[in-house]
Amino acid sequence: MAGCAARRALAVGSRWWSRSWAGARGLRPLCAAGGAGAFPPAVTTTTRRHLSSRNRPEGKVLETVGVFEVPKQNGKYETGQLFLHSVFGYRGVVLFPWQARLYDRDVASAAPEKAENPAGHGSKEVKGKTHTYYQVLIDARDCPHISQRSQTEAVTFLANHDDSRALYAIPGLDYVSHEDILPYTSTDQVPIQHELFERFLLYDQTKAPPFVARETLRAWQEKNHPWLELSDVHRETTENIRVTVIPFYMGMREAQNSHVYWWRYCIRLENLDSDVVQLRERHWRIFSLSGTLETVRGRGVVGREPVLSKEQPAFQYSSHVSLQASSGHMWGTFRFERHDGSHFDVRIPPFSLESNKDEKTPPSGLHW
Repeated sequence: MAGCAARRALAVGSRWWSRSWAGARGLRPLCAAGGAGAFPPAVTTTTRRHLSSRNRPEGKVLETVGVFEVPKQNGKYETGQLFLHSVFGYRGVVLFPWQARLYDRDVASAAPEKAENPAGHGSKEVKGKTHTYYQVLIDARDCPHISQRSQTEAVTFLANHDDSRALYAIPGLDYVSHEDILPYTSTDQVPIQHELFERFLLYDQTKAPPFVARETLRAWQEKNHPWLELSDVHRETTENIRVTVIPFYMGMREAQNSHVYWWRYCIRLENLDSDVVQLRERHWRIFSLSGTLETVRGRGVVGREPVLSKEQPAFQYSSHVSLQASSGHMWGTFRFERHDGSHFDVRIPPFSLESNKDEKTPPSGLHW
């Protein structure tokens, strides 16, 4: 990741921030547009090259918000680590890590041919590799600028009452892969604006990073572990469009004398090429252990048809699925349109929907 003096522009909505690397020994100040509604931070070089005036509101000035640290190639980031998201550009803080199994079909396709997966769907057998993700809080000041690229209320729970379809979300909670973390330090005792920051973290200048977990964070993590846990990640690339899927089991509810099992799945679409493409259609196939196979077709995703370009290469969203069985599978395709009007299909890697058979209590959200 570190390359001497290499510069890369990243887009968040219509806003830009840039980052500079200066090798393993260089640290650089981070700056952000000041005042209410400030943009996600911009990293500047020591010569203090700032965002151009056309990319920030009239009258706004850049304020230093911290100093970059060298990204970790090995090991994990600790609770309280401040960071910039390398793709979406928001400021955040690490709450705690998850050890996930990454099933990367791009790696599998480059390997010697293997036997067909018993689950079918024309996919090859893929072995999972341990990969670190993090539960994080997003700075509320940055949420308006990433809302067109990434949902800021994507982590949802089933409500604790009889309405089996009722959901609620925790705003500004996200899952971030290790390689998406650009760590930085700040002298501010409350560097992230989120209603849970001071409830979960305590400033301790003797620690590094200087924010440690409060007992409320540990209690919340333990109580909600079954509903927050990230265990499997699935990834596949078709024609330079990479699709990453993370499924989450949400719980079971009773409805009309039957059990209904719920899952949330988070999908990230990334354009690894410079050609502009637009997502037009989705095509899902959902198999239930009860023996049913459902096909779902529709325009776009979550009411949008996102454009993926070199400037804005990624889009991330979450959705939900329910089955009247304790497990199942999902797979499918996204149809994209090129600039010349031609279309192509991008594979969605097949993933399992598994329930927690030993669940005893429903998710408790923010209650202790």
